[in-house]
Amino acid sequence: MSSQANQPLPEGHQLLNYRIMKLIASGGFSLVYLAHDENEQPVAIKEYLPATLALRAEGDVLPVIPEDKLAAFRYGLKCFFDEGLAVSKLSHPNIVRVINFFRANETVYMVMRYERGRTLHEHISAHRGALREDWIRQSFAQLLNGLREVHSNKLLHLDIKPGNIYIRNDGTPLLIDFGAARQTLTVEGVQLPPMLTPGFASPEHYGRSEDLGPWSDIYSIGASMYACLASSAPQPANERMEKDRLMPARRAWPGKYSNELLDIVDWCLQIDHLLRPQSVFTLQKSLLGEKDPGYRGETPILDQIKGAILKLGKR
Repeated sequence: MSSQANQPLPEGHQLLNYRIMKLIASGGFSLVYLAHDENEQPVAIKEYLPATLALRAEGDVLPVIPEDKLAAFRYGLKCFFDEGLAVSKLSHPNIVRVINFFRANETVYMVMRYERGRTLHEHISAHRGALREDWIRQSFAQLLNGLREVHSNKLLHLDIKPGNIYIRNDGTPLLIDFGAARQTLTVEGVQLPPMLTPGFASPEHYGRSEDLGPWSDIYSIGASMYACLASSAPQPANERMEKDRLMPARRAWPGKYSNELLDIVDWCLQIDHLLRPQSVFTLQKSLLGEKDPGYRGETPILDQIKGAILKLGKR
């Protein structure tokens, strides 16, 4: 089945105790709705409906799943459900709050607290590259509090990008739309097109799943900070591995931002995952100015030593 646009559930559709109000986001993997609960409180509901595996026509509620796609669809559904279960155990002000998840209409739904604000992508577009350094530092340092919580629970996000970073109306950042289920679909050998975002996905996303780790999310954080400076995504990692044409932040914006911030961005965007910050805590301290990352066009010496040791251990 080729990829196609699935039709959303109709406005007013009753889904357990939730009433669908409108579609607010869609992609190749899922649909997201604004809905109201029985108390007329707004919630966001994410529906598992991969366009490569299932088709829902206009006027239908149940998707049509071809027999040869059924096993992959069911496996992805299980992963999506497991993702909802895992994320629902996370309670942090900088992580989207999952309040319910359930099976219905031959698929799975994840109910999240509805937040008012806009994505970082929209924020960047509105400011046209004029984001202040103190705002970038503070916003990403706060966001990393949430990512530390994710990693401490042995989870990875794997789809961090400006479109999945939400800025609430009060200015606080929120990490949304976890991509763990998407990655699992490829890790376990189910043959699906890769669900990744060019420019923000790490090199490990491109067929090197055994190297995925916290540093992969850190690459995406670096790419998102780069987008705050450039107002566009950096060169995709798969292209960089062939011929790296990415202008380092240190060379692109001297004088506009501090060398320290530019060095941090370049540090996160190292192609070799062993040369990036190895933990969110390390990156966060650098952003807050508690530790000079030591990046001056090459990897900090301690990370060089650690990377060399890890490489030796793999031989």
